[in-house]
Amino acid sequence: MTNVICSWSGGKDSCFALMQAVQQGAHPVALLNVLNENGRISRSHGLSPDILQRQAAAMGLPLFMVASSWQDYETNFTARLTSIARQYGAQAAVFGDIDLQPHREWEEKVCAAAGIDAWLPLWQQERKTLASAMIAGGIRTMIVSCNAQLGADFLGRYLDADLMEELEERGVDVCGENGEYHTVVVDCPLFSAPVELPLMQAVQHGGYWFYQPVDIIFA
Repeated sequence: MTNVICSWSGGKDSCFALMQAVQQGAHPVALLNVLNENGRISRSHGLSPDILQRQAAAMGLPLFMVASSWQDYETNFTARLTSIARQYGAQAAVFGDIDLQPHREWEEKVCAAAGIDAWLPLWQQERKTLASAMIAGGIRTMIVSCNAQLGADFLGRYLDADLMEELEERGVDVCGENGEYHTVVVDCPLFSAPVELPLMQAVQHGGYWFYQPVDIIFA
């Protein structure tokens, strides 16, 4: 059995990648997430540390969070990945990327620096088939950020067959692999119980919409 660290965004892709890795013999030992510079929200998804901690608690796994600018992202990620791998005896890190080659190359680079392997269970799977498999596999996931093409009305919506159809009609990748939207997983087979989200509100920042706890100051 391979001890693995999961690069945990809190969204559907990292979650389903970890589910697939577990089915293939992985033993999760820790989660790793990168926050923005002030540590208030996660990069890309805009999730609060509290929500990420609730997910980790539901899986019974330690969560490591590192605050970082984009400029220092690689340095900080690699350093934390290396220390976690040594502490927990991990042999690989799991990532949820599907088919963006530059992402895979970066992940293989940082893992090599940490002395472990990069494991991408979702790699090159057909996106619509993959999204359907996530739903069928028991992932309940909600949109928490999206671009202007989708808009605030899509925040708070759960991924299902109807939403997938709407995304396709709008010319949006159903997995959001191009950054059109991001999600938060509130339940899945890895969780001991569903994650309860705090009261949320829509916030616009930098051309994107985010669904965030009302007590979070976006920065």
